[in-house]
Amino acid sequence: MLTIAGTEFSSRLFVGTGKFSSATVMEHAIAASEAQMVTVALRRVDLENPDDDIMSHLDRDKIHFLPNTSGARNADEAVRLAHLARAASGSRWLKLEVTPDPRTLLPDPVDTLKAAAQLVKDDFIVLPYINADPVLALRLQDAGVAAVMPLGAPIGTNQGIQTALQVAIIIEQARVPVVVDAGIGAPSHAAQAMEMGADAVLVNTAIAIADDPIRMAAAFKQAVQAGRQGFAAGLGASSTSTRASSPQRGFIGESLNFIEE
Repeated sequence: MLTIAGTEFSSRLFVGTGKFSSATVMEHAIAASEAQMVTVALRRVDLENPDDDIMSHLDRDKIHFLPNTSGARNADEAVRLAHLARAASGSRWLKLEVTPDPRTLLPDPVDTLKAAAQLVKDDFIVLPYINADPVLALRLQDAGVAAVMPLGAPIGTNQGIQTALQVAIIIEQARVPVVVDAGIGAPSHAAQAMEMGADAVLVNTAIAIADDPIRMAAAFKQAVQAGRQGFAAGLGASSTSTRASSPQRGFIGESLNFIEE
């Protein structure tokens, strides 16, 4: 069971709502994923309108709603968006994103830390999206965030976990849950993150743009479960030398010698 800010989740797969061909496809994909945490960009929805095309397809009784500040270019914009979201939805939960460059969409570490510190003071439950920077992850934990969300690769690239070494350090040092976010393009990437000891993964593009998003969502669900089970079981250490999986002497050889005699 995954616990963030006192809330328990049986699923360790978080799903985004962007890029789907329709709200209906999104709804069925989320159902197939069995995700309990779903992110929604504040700039794309009307939180006060239950008939909004996205909001009307999200069952708030079954799904934990995680607004994000996608599009915020600095700390001030992120804080303003966060307060608007809480006023409209009543939710303290927030995925913090500060991305000043629309071309790379890489998070600004300085303004992310600044915004996170302010939002924690303002009684938000903050989950910041960050570069895979172990020092920044520690600073954010000191500021009181509920989890950290390091990227595996730039948003939407589907390149997998290109930051594995840094993510591993973040996981090793973490005092809060670690959610690998961005760049996960295949179920195997999600399994890798979980095998490393990540607490959860967030996937959007890889599911939304698949030929069959619903089937892909189910595949990610299974991959996350398998990766977590592998981590919990204790993976064998890697080695540069070969090690036989069965005895090299005895039994068969001895039997053959007996027959020859």
